Amino acid sequence: MRTSRIRTATLAAVTAALALGLTACGGADDGSKAAGGDNAAGTAQSRSASNGDGKEGAEQAGGGGTKEGARSTTAPGGTDEAAGKGTTAGAQQCRGDEMLLTAVHRFAGQQGDHLLVTASNKGTKPCWVTSYPAVKLDGDGAVLPHSKKDNAGGGKHLTLQPGGTAYSAVNLFDYGSKNHTAQSFALALRGADGHDGAFYSVNLKGEKPQFSWNEADVLNWSAKKPYDF
Repeated sequence: MRTSRIRTATLAAVTAALALGLTACGGADDGSKAAGGDNAAGTAQSRSASNGDGKEGAEQAGGGGTKEGARSTTAPGGTDEAAGKGTTAGAQQCRGDEMLLTAVHRFAGQQGDHLLVTASNKGTKPCWVTSYPAVKLDGDGAVLPHSKKDNAGGGKHLTLQPGGTAYSAVNLFDYGSKNHTAQSFALALRGADGHDGAFYSVNLKGEKPQFSWNEADVLNWSAKKPYDF
């Protein structure tokens, strides 16, 4: 009986030790899986942080480029306004043959008599205008000067998206003697170097297309209509 009890106790101890061993192995296995999961999560988080840093770096680089060129802001009519040479990416200077140039005689016979000039981008790509248009009111006469009362900003590039529009105005001064009369004029776009491009004839629209002047000057291109009162 005593021998039987010893064998039973020994067998029980062995069984218990085996159970503990199995439990320890199972725990080690679970721990390994958990550690692996943490590592995977850590890797994903690391990649996400890396990607985030990369994105932030790109944004910072883009911002730096904007500062070096110019800050571009969206203006009405699908027009972006930017100082210096920092225009919309890929935009080139507008060409007269891809523009719709129109003019209307406004406030005829009143103070503020002027020709409202509109330039619309009819091309399929963005393009820019700068400074003020070169205007000849009297056929092959001299190009009109820039208005001394104009707002600053003639060095800006106005980027016109397809369908976008820019505005200028020809101020007319009629002193009642030795004045000239016309119903059309010639207009050219200026390049970044200030040189004139090809001239195009522009016919006036509206109830009173005929206009008179002794002196005249021109305003810078703008995203908004000048003298809109």
